[in-house]
Amino acid sequence: MTLDTVASFDPVLFLTFLVACGAAAATGALFQPGAWYEGLRKPVWTPPRLAFPLVWTTLYVLMAWAAMRVALRPDSGQALALWGAQIAFNTLWTPVFFGLHRMRAALVVMAGLWLSVAATTWAFWQIDAVAGAMFAPYLLWVSIAAALNASVLRLNPQANRVGGAP
Repeated sequence: MTLDTVASFDPVLFLTFLVACGAAAATGALFQPGAWYEGLRKPVWTPPRLAFPLVWTTLYVLMAWAAMRVALRPDSGQALALWGAQIAFNTLWTPVFFGLHRMRAALVVMAGLWLSVAATTWAFWQIDAVAGAMFAPYLLWVSIAAALNASVLRLNPQANRVGGAP
């Protein structure tokens, strides 16, 4: 683990990771919450709708920057493979929850996302403490998202789409 706070900055590498984050973010535009989600019962602690794009934009920049920092270090292959796993789960969750309305399946995806974010945070921390710290807010947000997914499912068991029925 290094405590180097000023690492080299590679703009092409940063943009490459940011493009991957952008692909994940695009699912939010393609599968918006819509009337189905608005009609669901939600816990009182549900973040306001405006919080989501603000938080996700910040998190995606931090995720890309952290990955760039780690990619510039030797022996970062496994950590970057974990980064790839978490961005895959991240990309999958929105279409499953908002597109298919499959809250239980989305919770399974969320479990994979949480585990892969936790593993990435730990792996990044081992290589570059700053990169690991940059992932900590993401782990917190995914924890909130997992609790929200579970709570919405618990409050609306009838709204979980099963089979082909809307």
